[in-house]
Amino acid sequence: MPDNYFANKIDTFDFNQFYNKKRRLLFHSIMWLLFASFLLLSYILAYDIPLFHSIILTLRMAICNMAVFYIFFYMLLPKALEGGKIKAIILLVLSIPFCIYLWMAITYFITLVYNSLGFDVPTGELKGIISKAAEQSFTQALSFKRVLSQIIIVISLLSPFFFVKILFEIFRMYDRTLKLKEQKMEMEIQNINMEKDFLKAQLNPHFLFNTLNNLYSLAIKKDNQTPEVILNLSEMMSYTLYESNTEKVPLDKELDFIKNYFELEKMRYPADKNIQINISDRGNTSGLYIAPLLTFSCIENAFKYGLRSQKEQFILLDIKTENNTFYFQLENDIEIMNQDQSVGGIGLKNMRKRLALLYPEQHELRIENTGNRFKVTLKIVLEN
Repeated sequence: MPDNYFANKIDTFDFNQFYNKKRRLLFHSIMWLLFASFLLLSYILAYDIPLFHSIILTLRMAICNMAVFYIFFYMLLPKALEGGKIKAIILLVLSIPFCIYLWMAITYFITLVYNSLGFDVPTGELKGIISKAAEQSFTQALSFKRVLSQIIIVISLLSPFFFVKILFEIFRMYDRTLKLKEQKMEMEIQNINMEKDFLKAQLNPHFLFNTLNNLYSLAIKKDNQTPEVILNLSEMMSYTLYESNTEKVPLDKELDFIKNYFELEKMRYPADKNIQINISDRGNTSGLYIAPLLTFSCIENAFKYGLRSQKEQFILLDIKTENNTFYFQLENDIEIMNQDQSVGGIGLKNMRKRLALLYPEQHELRIENTGNRFKVTLKIVLEN
């Protein structure tokens, strides 16, 4: 069994769908039936009361508990939570003595009904309890002294039902929170995918224009590289248009895209420019997947802002894969005037969002602007 088995079960569990009206009625019935059964056994075994009279006493206790339970959770509590924080606290505090008085008042009136019908306990420790309780007046039955003497008993009788109800409400709130987080995450992913599609739309015309110009120059010179450049461009366009529309793509495909893009951009510059790409350990990428076009903005920015410095001009890209971990490091020069500007803009923000959503606790991203250098270092733990 995987370590995250129960976490996955909780994530996929829909509490509101499970706890529907029919099941709610069933669970409530089971809860009260269990209570009544245990109480009935207690009257019979502990107090030596006959079965019929034990049923009568159990019925009285069940009616009291049910009345207080439903009045509190379905009338008092919703009203208390409608107001502000202070109002809610005050009403909740006041509801405690109210529920105790209510429980004792209902018990007293049921006792009067039983007495008028001639019901009483004939034997056992509770012999004559109905008639004795009925002799009291209402004010005597609910006197402050009597309430204090009964408060622990009342709380102990009500607490199991309150605990179960509160537990269910906690599950409901937790489920609702999870669903809201999922909806928020889905919306964020949709927005990110829209931004990714926007980047792809930017890539196609802009990159295609530059590459076609290079192809035109190569064709005029009848350069032997022309077929290879056309093939690379075809593979890139196929990848961006058709293969990168999923959440994850094979790492090999993404690396091929990066290599093709890098090499085609490199064609725009003289051969003596310090533009290097190193993709090592390709054998370790089999079966691994990664989010598509994740590092594209970094590489695009390197060619956009790099190779302009008055001193050293360079773009250095190093990628390797070890132990299912993807390592990406890209450095380029920047102009002094751009050092205090935000290099990358929407593209890097998009990458941060995607990393946070797709690789939570599984990535490290460091972006440094050190003097004349701009450096991006990324580490991602990939899954098969």
